[in-house]
Amino acid sequence: MPNSSVKALAAEPVMVSVVIVSWNAKKYLAQCLGSLTRGVSPLSMEILVVDNASTDGSPDYVEENYPQVRLIRNQSNLGFAKANNLGIRMCRGKYLCLINSDVEVLDDCVATLVAHCEANPDVGMVGPRIIGGDGIFQHSCRGFPSLWNMFCRALALDVFFPGVRLFGGYLLHFRDQDAAGPSPILSGCFWLLRRKALARVGLLDEDFFMYGEDMDWCRRFWSGGWRLEFVPRASAIHYGGASSANAPVRFFIEKQRADLHYWKKHHGWLAQQCYFAIACLHHGLRASRYLVAPGRQDDGAAEAVFKRNRSVQCLKWMLSRPTLLSVIKGTV
Repeated sequence: MPNSSVKALAAEPVMVSVVIVSWNAKKYLAQCLGSLTRGVSPLSMEILVVDNASTDGSPDYVEENYPQVRLIRNQSNLGFAKANNLGIRMCRGKYLCLINSDVEVLDDCVATLVAHCEANPDVGMVGPRIIGGDGIFQHSCRGFPSLWNMFCRALALDVFFPGVRLFGGYLLHFRDQDAAGPSPILSGCFWLLRRKALARVGLLDEDFFMYGEDMDWCRRFWSGGWRLEFVPRASAIHYGGASSANAPVRFFIEKQRADLHYWKKHHGWLAQQCYFAIACLHHGLRASRYLVAPGRQDDGAAEAVFKRNRSVQCLKWMLSRPTLLSVIKGTV
Protein backbone atom coordinates (compact mmCIF):
# COMPACT_ATOMS: atom_id res chain seq x y z
CA MET A 1 0.00 0.00 0.00
CA PRO A 2 1.15 3.58 -0.60
CA ASN A 3 2.29 5.69 2.32
CA SER A 4 0.28 8.58 3.71
CA SER A 5 2.59 11.35 2.48
CA VAL A 6 0.81 11.89 -0.84
CA LYS A 7 0.41 15.61 -1.53
CA ALA A 8 -3.09 17.06 -1.41
CA LEU A 9 -4.97 17.57 -4.66
CA ALA A 10 -5.04 21.04 -6.14
CA ALA A 11 -8.40 22.55 -7.02
CA GLU A 12 -7.71 23.78 -10.55
CA PRO A 13 -8.89 21.62 -13.49
CA VAL A 14 -6.38 19.50 -15.40
CA MET A 15 -6.54 18.42 -19.04
CA VAL A 16 -3.99 15.58 -18.85
CA SER A 17 -2.92 13.41 -15.93
CA VAL A 18 0.32 11.50 -16.52
CA VAL A 19 0.95 8.31 -14.53
CA ILE A 20 4.43 6.75 -14.49
CA VAL A 21 5.10 3.46 -12.72
CA SER A 22 8.74 2.94 -11.79
CA TRP A 23 10.82 0.15 -10.30
CA ASN A 24 14.58 0.61 -9.99
CA ALA A 25 14.81 2.71 -13.14
CA LYS A 26 16.27 5.95 -11.78
CA LYS A 27 18.27 6.92 -14.87
CA TYR A 28 15.35 6.39 -17.23
CA LEU A 29 12.84 7.95 -14.87
CA ALA A 30 14.95 11.12 -14.65
CA GLN A 31 14.99 11.33 -18.44
CA CYS A 32 11.25 10.68 -18.66
CA LEU A 33 10.40 13.40 -16.16
CA GLY A 34 12.83 15.79 -17.83
CA SER A 35 11.08 15.28 -21.16
CA LEU A 36 7.68 16.00 -19.58
CA THR A 37 8.81 19.20 -17.91
CA ARG A 38 10.40 20.77 -21.00
CA GLY A 39 7.14 22.32 -22.10
CA VAL A 40 6.19 19.17 -23.98
CA SER A 41 2.56 20.30 -24.08
CA PRO A 42 0.74 23.62 -23.65
CA LEU A 43 -2.10 21.75 -21.96
CA SER A 44 -2.60 21.80 -18.20
CA MET A 45 -0.92 18.69 -16.83
CA GLU A 46 -0.31 16.85 -13.58
CA ILE A 47 2.31 14.13 -13.17
CA LEU A 48 2.12 11.20 -10.75
CA VAL A 49 4.98 8.77 -10.16
CA VAL A 50 4.04 5.46 -8.54
CA ASP A 51 7.19 3.83 -7.19
CA ASN A 52 7.12 0.08 -6.65
CA ALA A 53 9.52 -0.04 -3.67
CA SER A 54 12.65 0.88 -5.65
CA THR A 55 16.00 0.50 -3.90
CA ASP A 56 18.06 2.62 -6.33
CA GLY A 57 17.12 6.00 -4.89
CA SER A 58 14.42 6.73 -7.47
CA PRO A 59 11.75 8.07 -5.09
CA ASP A 60 14.22 10.31 -3.26
CA TYR A 61 15.42 11.67 -6.60
CA VAL A 62 11.86 12.54 -7.62
CA GLU A 63 11.11 14.17 -4.29
CA GLU A 64 14.27 16.29 -4.36
CA ASN A 65 14.27 17.33 -8.02
CA TYR A 66 10.59 17.43 -9.01
CA PRO A 67 8.57 18.83 -6.11
CA GLN A 68 5.66 19.50 -8.49
CA VAL A 69 5.35 15.75 -9.20
CA ARG A 70 3.06 13.75 -6.92
CA LEU A 71 4.96 10.75 -5.59
CA ILE A 72 3.34 7.55 -4.34
CA ARG A 73 5.74 5.23 -2.50
CA ASN A 74 4.60 1.61 -2.37
CA GLN A 75 6.01 -0.65 0.33
CA SER A 76 6.39 -3.54 -2.12
CA ASN A 77 6.43 -4.17 -5.86
CA LEU A 78 2.72 -4.25 -6.68
CA GLY A 79 3.25 -4.90 -10.38
CA PHE A 80 2.36 -2.78 -13.39
CA ALA A 81 -1.44 -3.00 -13.38
CA LYS A 82 -2.04 -2.49 -9.66
CA ALA A 83 0.45 0.38 -9.42
CA ASN A 84 -1.08 2.14 -12.43
CA ASN A 85 -4.54 1.74 -10.90
CA LEU A 86 -3.32 3.45 -7.73
CA GLY A 87 -2.19 6.42 -9.81
CA ILE A 88 -5.33 6.45 -11.96
CA ARG A 89 -7.58 6.66 -8.89
CA MET A 90 -5.79 9.86 -7.87
CA CYS A 91 -5.92 11.54 -11.29
CA ARG A 92 -8.11 14.51 -12.13
CA GLY A 93 -7.47 14.96 -15.85
CA LYS A 94 -9.99 14.74 -18.66
CA TYR A 95 -7.39 12.51 -20.32
CA LEU A 96 -5.06 10.04 -18.67
CA CYS A 97 -1.61 9.31 -20.05
CA LEU A 98 0.08 6.10 -18.88
CA ILE A 99 3.79 6.16 -19.71
CA ASN A 100 6.56 3.67 -18.91
CA SER A 101 9.48 5.05 -16.93
CA ASP A 102 11.84 4.32 -19.85
CA VAL A 103 9.96 6.56 -22.31
CA GLU A 104 11.09 9.99 -23.45
CA VAL A 105 8.16 12.13 -24.61
CA LEU A 106 8.93 14.27 -27.63
CA ASP A 107 7.62 17.79 -28.25
CA ASP A 108 3.92 18.13 -29.11
CA CYS A 109 3.33 14.40 -28.53
CA VAL A 110 0.74 14.74 -25.77
CA ALA A 111 -0.99 17.75 -27.36
CA THR A 112 -1.25 15.93 -30.72
CA LEU A 113 -2.80 12.86 -29.11
CA VAL A 114 -5.31 14.95 -27.16
CA ALA A 115 -6.23 16.91 -30.30
CA HIS A 116 -6.90 13.64 -32.13
CA CYS A 117 -9.22 12.47 -29.34
CA GLU A 118 -11.00 15.82 -29.20
CA ALA A 119 -11.70 15.56 -32.94
CA ASN A 120 -12.86 11.92 -32.70
CA PRO A 121 -15.28 11.42 -29.78
CA ASP A 122 -15.64 7.68 -30.45
CA VAL A 123 -11.91 7.10 -29.83
CA GLY A 124 -11.22 5.85 -26.31
CA MET A 125 -7.46 5.31 -26.48
CA VAL A 126 -4.60 6.42 -28.72
CA GLY A 127 -0.90 5.66 -28.99
CA PRO A 128 1.99 7.51 -30.68
CA ARG A 129 4.74 6.39 -33.02
CA ILE A 130 7.37 4.63 -30.88
CA ILE A 131 11.06 4.95 -31.68
CA GLY A 132 13.63 2.73 -29.98
CA GLY A 133 16.63 4.07 -28.11
CA ASP A 134 18.71 2.92 -31.09
CA GLY A 135 16.69 5.17 -33.39
CA ILE A 136 14.91 2.23 -35.03
CA PHE A 137 11.13 2.35 -35.35
CA GLN A 138 9.30 -0.03 -32.99
CA HIS A 139 6.06 -1.68 -34.07
CA SER A 140 3.56 -0.51 -31.48
CA CYS A 141 0.43 -1.98 -33.09
CA ARG A 142 -0.49 -5.65 -32.71
CA GLY A 143 -3.40 -7.91 -33.47
CA PHE A 144 -5.23 -9.97 -30.88
CA PRO A 145 -3.60 -13.38 -30.36
CA SER A 146 -5.29 -16.36 -31.98
CA LEU A 147 -4.25 -20.00 -32.28
CA TRP A 148 -3.30 -19.43 -35.91
CA ASN A 149 -1.19 -16.33 -35.47
CA MET A 150 0.47 -17.78 -32.35
CA PHE A 151 1.38 -20.86 -34.39
CA CYS A 152 2.83 -18.62 -37.10
CA ARG A 153 4.74 -16.72 -34.40
CA ALA A 154 6.14 -19.99 -32.99
CA LEU A 155 7.45 -21.02 -36.42
CA ALA A 156 8.63 -17.45 -37.13
CA LEU A 157 6.58 -17.41 -40.34
CA ASP A 158 5.73 -13.77 -39.67
CA VAL A 159 9.47 -12.98 -39.63
CA PHE A 160 10.39 -14.99 -42.71
CA PHE A 161 7.40 -13.59 -44.65
CA PRO A 162 6.82 -10.14 -43.10
CA GLY A 163 4.66 -8.86 -45.94
CA VAL A 164 2.21 -11.77 -45.93
CA ARG A 165 -1.00 -10.98 -44.04
CA LEU A 166 -1.82 -14.67 -43.62
CA PHE A 167 1.21 -15.18 -41.35
CA GLY A 168 1.46 -11.78 -39.68
CA GLY A 169 -1.82 -11.31 -37.86
CA TYR A 170 -0.17 -10.79 -34.47
CA LEU A 171 2.84 -8.50 -34.98
CA LEU A 172 1.29 -6.79 -38.04
CA HIS A 173 4.63 -6.29 -39.80
CA PHE A 174 2.71 -5.77 -43.05
CA ARG A 175 0.93 -2.73 -41.66
CA ASP A 176 1.89 0.71 -42.97
CA GLN A 177 3.34 2.26 -39.83
CA ASP A 178 3.16 5.76 -41.30
CA ALA A 179 -0.61 5.58 -41.58
CA ALA A 180 -2.91 6.60 -38.76
CA GLY A 181 -5.84 4.34 -38.06
CA PRO A 182 -7.41 1.75 -35.78
CA SER A 183 -5.29 -0.89 -34.06
CA PRO A 184 -6.52 -3.94 -32.11
CA ILE A 185 -3.75 -3.53 -29.52
CA LEU A 186 -1.62 -0.47 -28.76
CA SER A 187 1.72 -0.84 -27.01
CA GLY A 188 1.37 -0.45 -23.26
CA CYS A 189 4.52 1.66 -23.03
CA PHE A 190 2.47 4.77 -23.94
CA TRP A 191 -1.31 5.13 -23.78
CA LEU A 192 -3.48 8.22 -23.76
CA LEU A 193 -7.08 7.46 -22.87
CA ARG A 194 -10.31 9.32 -22.40
CA ARG A 195 -11.64 9.41 -18.83
CA LYS A 196 -15.18 8.90 -20.12
CA ALA A 197 -14.09 5.65 -21.76
CA LEU A 198 -12.23 4.54 -18.64
CA ALA A 199 -15.40 5.06 -16.58
CA ARG A 200 -17.18 2.51 -18.78
CA VAL A 201 -14.36 0.03 -19.34
CA GLY A 202 -12.91 -0.04 -15.83
CA LEU A 203 -9.39 -0.17 -14.45
CA LEU A 204 -6.58 -2.49 -15.46
CA ASP A 205 -7.02 -6.11 -14.40
CA GLU A 206 -4.76 -6.53 -11.37
CA ASP A 207 -4.55 -10.29 -11.89
CA PHE A 208 -1.91 -9.37 -14.48
CA PHE A 209 1.23 -8.60 -12.47
CA MET A 210 3.26 -7.41 -15.44
CA TYR A 211 2.58 -7.94 -19.17
CA GLY A 212 -0.68 -9.15 -20.68
CA GLU A 213 -2.70 -6.28 -19.24
CA ASP A 214 -2.25 -4.41 -22.54
CA MET A 215 -3.98 -7.16 -24.55
CA ASP A 216 -6.73 -7.47 -21.97
CA TRP A 217 -7.42 -3.74 -21.58
CA CYS A 218 -7.38 -3.04 -25.32
CA ARG A 219 -9.80 -5.92 -25.88
CA ARG A 220 -12.11 -4.51 -23.20
CA PHE A 221 -12.01 -1.03 -24.78
CA TRP A 222 -13.05 -2.47 -28.16
CA SER A 223 -15.74 -4.63 -26.52
CA GLY A 224 -17.04 -1.53 -24.76
CA GLY A 225 -17.56 0.23 -28.09
CA TRP A 226 -14.45 2.45 -28.02
CA ARG A 227 -12.01 2.73 -30.90
CA LEU A 228 -8.24 2.47 -30.40
CA GLU A 229 -6.15 4.41 -32.88
CA PHE A 230 -2.50 4.74 -33.79
CA VAL A 231 -1.44 8.38 -34.29
CA PRO A 232 2.02 8.48 -35.94
CA ARG A 233 2.10 12.31 -36.02
CA ALA A 234 2.89 12.05 -32.30
CA SER A 235 6.20 10.44 -31.33
CA ALA A 236 8.01 9.14 -28.26
CA ILE A 237 11.24 7.25 -27.62
CA HIS A 238 11.05 3.93 -25.78
CA TYR A 239 14.41 2.71 -24.50
CA GLY A 240 12.96 -0.57 -23.25
CA GLY A 241 13.79 -2.93 -20.42
CA ALA A 242 14.28 -0.36 -17.67
CA SER A 243 12.65 -2.57 -15.03
CA SER A 244 12.76 -6.00 -16.67
CA ALA A 245 16.55 -5.70 -17.15
CA ASN A 246 16.87 -6.08 -13.38
CA ALA A 247 15.67 -9.69 -13.63
CA PRO A 248 15.35 -10.64 -17.34
CA VAL A 249 14.63 -14.37 -16.97
CA ARG A 250 12.06 -13.78 -14.25
CA PHE A 251 10.24 -11.19 -16.34
CA PHE A 252 10.39 -13.47 -19.41
CA ILE A 253 8.56 -16.13 -17.41
CA GLU A 254 6.16 -13.49 -16.06
CA LYS A 255 5.30 -12.57 -19.64
CA GLN A 256 4.47 -16.20 -20.42
CA ARG A 257 2.44 -16.47 -17.22
CA ALA A 258 0.47 -13.38 -18.27
CA ASP A 259 -0.19 -14.83 -21.72
CA LEU A 260 -1.57 -18.00 -20.15
CA HIS A 261 -3.83 -15.92 -17.91
CA TYR A 262 -5.07 -13.92 -20.92
CA TRP A 263 -6.04 -17.14 -22.70
CA LYS A 264 -7.78 -18.41 -19.57
CA LYS A 265 -9.77 -15.17 -19.29
CA HIS A 266 -10.82 -14.82 -22.92
CA HIS A 267 -10.87 -18.34 -24.39
CA GLY A 268 -12.33 -21.75 -23.62
CA TRP A 269 -10.55 -24.73 -22.09
CA LEU A 270 -9.72 -26.45 -25.40
CA ALA A 271 -8.24 -23.27 -26.88
CA GLN A 272 -6.16 -22.87 -23.71
CA GLN A 273 -4.71 -26.36 -24.14
CA CYS A 274 -3.89 -25.69 -27.80
CA TYR A 275 -2.23 -22.40 -26.95
CA PHE A 276 -0.17 -24.07 -24.22
CA ALA A 277 1.13 -26.62 -26.74
CA ILE A 278 1.98 -23.85 -29.22
CA ALA A 279 3.80 -21.87 -26.51
CA CYS A 280 5.86 -24.93 -25.59
CA LEU A 281 6.71 -25.38 -29.27
CA HIS A 282 7.71 -21.71 -29.46
CA HIS A 283 10.13 -21.90 -26.53
CA GLY A 284 11.45 -25.30 -27.58
CA LEU A 285 12.31 -24.06 -31.07
CA ARG A 286 13.94 -20.91 -29.66
CA ALA A 287 16.02 -22.98 -27.23
CA SER A 288 17.13 -25.27 -30.08
CA ARG A 289 17.99 -22.33 -32.32
CA TYR A 290 20.40 -20.91 -29.74
CA LEU A 291 21.69 -24.32 -28.61
CA VAL A 292 25.00 -23.82 -30.37
CA ALA A 293 26.33 -20.31 -29.80
CA PRO A 294 28.79 -18.78 -32.27
CA GLY A 295 32.33 -20.02 -31.79
CA ARG A 296 33.83 -16.59 -31.26
CA GLN A 297 33.47 -14.88 -27.90
CA ASP A 298 31.63 -11.70 -28.85
CA ASP A 299 28.36 -9.98 -28.03
CA GLY A 300 26.51 -12.20 -30.50
CA ALA A 301 27.64 -15.35 -28.71
CA ALA A 302 26.74 -13.95 -25.30
CA GLU A 303 23.29 -12.95 -26.53
CA ALA A 304 22.71 -16.40 -28.02
CA VAL A 305 23.62 -18.07 -24.72
CA PHE A 306 21.33 -15.71 -22.81
CA LYS A 307 18.38 -16.33 -25.15
CA ARG A 308 18.93 -20.07 -25.01
CA ASN A 309 18.98 -20.11 -21.20
CA ARG A 310 15.95 -17.83 -21.07
CA SER A 311 13.91 -20.12 -23.32
CA VAL A 312 15.09 -23.24 -21.48
CA GLN A 313 14.12 -21.81 -18.09
CA CYS A 314 10.72 -20.74 -19.38
CA LEU A 315 10.10 -24.15 -20.93
CA LYS A 316 11.12 -25.87 -17.68
CA TRP A 317 8.67 -23.66 -15.79
CA MET A 318 5.86 -24.45 -18.24
CA LEU A 319 6.51 -28.19 -18.04
CA SER A 320 6.81 -28.24 -14.26
CA ARG A 321 4.13 -30.23 -12.47
CA PRO A 322 2.38 -27.24 -10.79
CA THR A 323 2.12 -25.29 -14.03
CA LEU A 324 0.95 -28.30 -16.03
CA LEU A 325 -1.74 -29.11 -13.47
CA SER A 326 -2.87 -25.46 -13.46
CA VAL A 327 -3.16 -25.43 -17.24
CA ILE A 328 -5.03 -28.73 -17.38
CA LYS A 329 -7.48 -27.56 -14.70
CA GLY A 330 -7.76 -24.11 -16.26
CA THR A 331 -6.60 -22.34 -13.09
CA VAL A 332 -3.51 -20.51 -14.42
